[in-house]
Amino acid sequence: MENFQIPQKEQLSEANQNIFNQLEKGVGFVPNLYATFAHSENGLATYLALQNAKSSLKAKEKEVVNLIVSQYNNCLYCLSAHTAIAKLNGFDDDQILEIRKAKISFDSKLNSLGQLVYEAVSNKGEISEETKNQFFNEGYTEGHLVDVIIAIGDKTITNYLFAATKIPVDWPLAPEL
Repeated sequence: MENFQIPQKEQLSEANQNIFNQLEKGVGFVPNLYATFAHSENGLATYLALQNAKSSLKAKEKEVVNLIVSQYNNCLYCLSAHTAIAKLNGFDDDQILEIRKAKISFDSKLNSLGQLVYEAVSNKGEISEETKNQFFNEGYTEGHLVDVIIAIGDKTITNYLFAATKIPVDWPLAPEL
């Protein structure tokens, strides 16, 4: 299937239509990637439950994870969405580019997080003792480490769904690195 279809609200179950209504209220529109999850009767609700689950990570920390994982997986959709979201969370364009490179000069705590995330995704979860120690020395805990791994899993799901479907990006395009 060359052009993966984005389902329209009227084609969906009542449960998915209700989720679309909530997204329209909260985000202002239903992003194409979220709509694509709705091909599955339970996929969109399952994914949103994961994405919106409580976490010890702050919004900026989540965006560090989202941007590094999406850069590693070369996901233009998620890089574009999370560039916009990172700006809403107070990062500027130069900081976002540093985050995507996992070389964060403006905040040592976020840099330790970025190094840990990059090592985890590039080594299939293996993280050196040195990187973990740096992470813990910046004030992160074992609970934070667990939440980082969950956040990596969350972003990997969306990166892979985009890679499989190549749906149109409906966010301002992220700049090339």
